[in-house]
Formats: sequence, structure tokens, C-alpha cells
Amino acid sequence: MSTDDPGTPDNTRADGDQAPGEALRPPGPGSAGSTPPPAAGQMPGTVSGLRVMMMTLAGLQAVLGLALITNSADVATSLWNEARSGRVISTGVLLVALAAWGIITALKFPTRHPRVRTSAVAYSWTGLPFALTAFQVTPILGALVLILAILLTVRPNQPESRAWFGGRGV
Repeated sequence: MSTDDPGTPDNTRADGDQAPGEALRPPGPGSAGSTPPPAAGQMPGTVSGLRVMMMTLAGLQAVLGLALITNSADVATSLWNEARSGRVISTGVLLVALAAWGIITALKFPTRHPRVRTSAVAYSWTGLPFALTAFQVTPILGALVLILAILLTVRPNQPESRAWFGGRGV
């Protein structure tokens, strides 16, 4: 067949090659040098890793928050030498609320809504003060939480994450 044949698509010949003088096309899915796109609805590895890290940080926050709530009198006595358990309980409730925010945001990733990515970016910034507090308790835990917080701050801005959430957002 020739390129003038009405049954042949434009810019291609019957053997699948481009017609002479035509612009080069980018490689298609199956061509050498291209990676297959993820299956429809399948999260890219970067986004899936971000989701796991969010749940990990939220889990750490929830455990610490619940520990503060249940042991508020002991913690207050060790910090201030008097019973100010109200401050400790309110801090614990705040940590549990932050943990709930992180878990709910991570669970909404499959919706691919751009606001979920914005929520993930905002939640990632809560990890930095938590890392400083955790570092005062145990340096190894603080370093782990700091690494998680930094990765959570960077990962939502990678191209794969932007593409997953519709290319818009923060």
C-alpha cells in the first residue's frame, strides 16, 4: 500500500514505518526505549511509597498520642513535678487528631483527587515539629521521623505524584 491509500492512516505506510520526509514520532508502548505505562488504576511506586510513609508517620503519632493520654499523670509529674495532666492530655489528643488526618489522607489516594495531594503536602509539614520532639526523646527515633518527614515533604512534588493526582495542586 502507499501513503496515498485512503485506508492507510496519515504519516504511516502499510509496513508500519513512517513515510519519507515525515517528522519522527515518539516511541509507542512496545517500542524499544519505552517503559510500559502502569495499568489503569494502578498507583505508581512513588505514590504508593508516599502512602506507606504517611501511614507509618501517622502510626507513630497515634501511638505517642495514646501513650500521652493514658499516662498523662505520670508524664506531667515527670515534666513539671506536679500534676498538670490537662496539658499532656490535650497534646495527646492533638497527636491522635494529626494521626487521623494522615491516615484518612493516605486512604484517599486511590481517588486521585488533587485536593488529596494538597492535604498530603500540608500533612507532611506536621512531621517536622514531631521529628524535633521525637529527637529529644530518643535521637534514633527522631532521626527516623525526620527522614520520613523530609521524604513526605519532597515526594508529593515529584512528577509521578503530580501526574497521579491530575497534574494540579500545590
